[in-house]
Amino acid sequence: MNHTSSSLRAALNKPLLSFWQVVNMNVGFFGIQFSFGLQQSSMSPIYKYLGADEASLPYLWLAGPMTGLIVQPIIGAMSDRTVSRWGRRTPYFLTGALLCSLGLLFMPFSQTLWMAASLLWILDAANNVTMEPYRAFVSDKLDSRQHSLGFLTQSAFTGLGQTLAYLTPSLLVLLGMNKDAVNSHHIPHIVIAAFLIGAVFSVVSILWTLKTTKEIPLTAEQLTALQSKPAGWQATLDEIVVAVREMPLTMKQLAVVKLFQWYGMFCYWQYIMLSLGRTIFSTNDPASAGFREAGLLNGQLGAFYNLIAFISAFALVPLTRRIGPKITHALCLTCAGIAMLSIPSIHTPALLFIPMIGIGLAWASIMGNPYVMLAGCIPAERTGVYMGIFNMFIVIPMIIQIFTLPLYYNSLLAGNPENVVRLAGGLLICAALAVTLVRSTVSARAQELAATT
Repeated sequence: MNHTSSSLRAALNKPLLSFWQVVNMNVGFFGIQFSFGLQQSSMSPIYKYLGADEASLPYLWLAGPMTGLIVQPIIGAMSDRTVSRWGRRTPYFLTGALLCSLGLLFMPFSQTLWMAASLLWILDAANNVTMEPYRAFVSDKLDSRQHSLGFLTQSAFTGLGQTLAYLTPSLLVLLGMNKDAVNSHHIPHIVIAAFLIGAVFSVVSILWTLKTTKEIPLTAEQLTALQSKPAGWQATLDEIVVAVREMPLTMKQLAVVKLFQWYGMFCYWQYIMLSLGRTIFSTNDPASAGFREAGLLNGQLGAFYNLIAFISAFALVPLTRRIGPKITHALCLTCAGIAMLSIPSIHTPALLFIPMIGIGLAWASIMGNPYVMLAGCIPAERTGVYMGIFNMFIVIPMIIQIFTLPLYYNSLLAGNPENVVRLAGGLLICAALAVTLVRSTVSARAQELAATT
């Protein structure tokens, strides 16, 4: 066996980590997802408090997908090439977490729409700096046999972080805060407090991961290979272009799944609270008590489906190993699609928790199983750049949604947020059908290893 094959075997046959080692590795994802949970639950209400028009809400969500489209592939490629005393991935997700905390700190004190939208750009850019190097970090550390455990554990922390983000305003009310206390721009004090708590979690959770989990040091051969690569922005952009051109078939097919999946999820997050305001509290007035009640109910429902995601992420590990990530993902997406289609027909708050089970199952799968399918088909030396490019398949559907939904919101959807939620359900069922057509492929590095055994 030659030296290259030995090196390849060492890279692929990494030591199996204990369950708690995998958990510690992913604790940082809790803070990232607490931040995302606050955005999903609170940005549309904040925009409404500041005077936004319903039909134009998608435009105000442009920050996330645009920064993801630009930042994540570049940061992913840069992290593949980084050599530092702190590691390859660590400098990026630590810097991102610090910037995210600053964004969360200032967001609830926004006084105008442009200020809130600008802060969302900063917040999302910070989250995007963190996200893909973090996913690449997990792929770097884990043997392929533990990919499902690693990425579904990330999914579990997604569920836990977002559960608490959605639930924090209600918990603060239980602790004695006045749910009707607002600032001069009608932003509730409980929402302001939730963002301040998120600012703390963002940094502390990342620091926990950095303290408990170290990156695998690069071998002398890997260091030589990295240092021999051209440096600079042009080289980084060239690497992205080459990676796109040589994209594995599985990754291309997953792009179709994600088109339906993320267009639908963005519709749901933007309009679910407005839909609840109409179906449960018969109001769309942001200054009304009913509107604030709808915000609390949305927080409780979001917390519940994220709790389901947290629990089911671990339950999906053996199921994914048994029937595969493709079939598991299709089943979960179907459950969510049916759930969303049913929500506007429900007028009793307690009954709304039933469809949240389906949405929770899908959310656990969305944050785990596509990455299980991806990790098996990409080369190790391009993990960061491909994780970044894969995120483009999330943000491009979001950008399409932002610029298309306002065009037919008042005509095809009758200016009714309930119909946007129904649209989201139909799109998730389309995503479930698309994922059944994905053909799994194995990366060349895995094929070479198999040939040497």
